[in-house]
Amino acid sequence: MSEASNTISGSCLCGAVAFDITGPLDGMIACHCSQCRKSTGHYLTAFDIKRDQMHFTKDEGLKWFPSSDKARRGFCGTCGATLFFDFLEGHIISVAAGAMNSDTGLSIAMHIFVDDKGAYYDLSDPVPRFSQGRGSPPITD
Repeated sequence: MSEASNTISGSCLCGAVAFDITGPLDGMIACHCSQCRKSTGHYLTAFDIKRDQMHFTKDEGLKWFPSSDKARRGFCGTCGATLFFDFLEGHIISVAAGAMNSDTGLSIAMHIFVDDKGAYYDLSDPVPRFSQGRGSPPITD
């Protein structure tokens, strides 16, 4: 996995939500579950950080949707941009890759919930795949 450790900034499409992230970043996770596909229009590619690595510089547009009993999804209530997947327990939040204002230097490290992926696309990269979440056994071809 690629790592970077600088301060990077992100925002929604209209700028009503803006944030800075400081500290180490790890590889991107591509989630193909039906909730991610429905909330983004495709699959969600995001990276995990500790919640205390993020500082909001503007958050008046930030809205949260309780998508399950384990997580909520953050988005801009003005432009609708998908921004975050926030685990309710623990200290990890996933940040949508497309919300970043510049290149993070990261690449996709794994595909999760591959069994739920859309039939309209194929996965052809050599990145590890998991039929369900990160704790499930990897798919071997």
